Amino acid sequence: MKELPTPTLPLSLVTLPRGSLHPGDPGLDRRHLAQRPIGGLQVAWARHEDEVRAAQRLRYRVFADEMGARLQTPLPGHDVDLFDDFCEHLLVRATETGEVVGTYRVLTPAQARRIGSTYSDTEFDLTRLRDLRERMVETGRACVHPQHRHGGVILALWGALAGFMERNGLDTMVGCASIPLRHHGASGVEGGGDAAASIWNQVRRTHLAPIEYHVRPRLPLPLGQFDGTLQIEPPSLIKGYLRLGAEVLGPPAWDPDFNSADLPMMLRIAHLPARYRRHFQAT
Repeated sequence: MKELPTPTLPLSLVTLPRGSLHPGDPGLDRRHLAQRPIGGLQVAWARHEDEVRAAQRLRYRVFADEMGARLQTPLPGHDVDLFDDFCEHLLVRATETGEVVGTYRVLTPAQARRIGSTYSDTEFDLTRLRDLRERMVETGRACVHPQHRHGGVILALWGALAGFMERNGLDTMVGCASIPLRHHGASGVEGGGDAAASIWNQVRRTHLAPIEYHVRPRLPLPLGQFDGTLQIEPPSLIKGYLRLGAEVLGPPAWDPDFNSADLPMMLRIAHLPARYRRHFQAT
């Protein structure tokens, strides 16, 4: 089984093996660390390339096959980009089958320095977040298998992510939350650009971050071309972020390759509601 590569660019002071941020005796087989059964689901951090490939296949199924993304990938049937080798990959498997049914990838501050940016930097000017970067992780490529979108998978992912951040002294999470621009399947929303503009107008009134954290899209969604007055619920993932206390950092960027409008979002661990903090600490 092929081990994952460890990027070692000049900014790195120490060469760390993949997974070294996770707890455990160095003598243990790291493939079995952080595997926890939760209600028929098993949560684990990827330790080997074949596990990352399983996550990338799920991402391709959701983003390309379901949402219509045009992915520039070196491996057919997989969603692969240059950030993947620098990220920690969180997996949820169905206990009965072992199939990967949910995934997140996490870019730590150290790895962001190695690669030189975050994925969000390619979509937004994050200058105003510069003072947060030392304790800020980027999460992305979140997706759930269409047959498992009942809430349990995403809660399992969030619980493992919260524990990861607490163990490693990280307090801020940022990322791009996508609004699909075509309605197809459970992860889509009806209305395309009208839906995205309407969702932005809703969340800016209730969940906009303080101005000192506002960011600007590099390719803005042309909001003026759409009807932003529709009463449309945000995608379930965005609703979940908002319930956790996340804030929106500015208007959406347009990602033509992923066929989506991407909202910049930030969650501070200190802002987690008490009920969710208790739930994540118990998992």
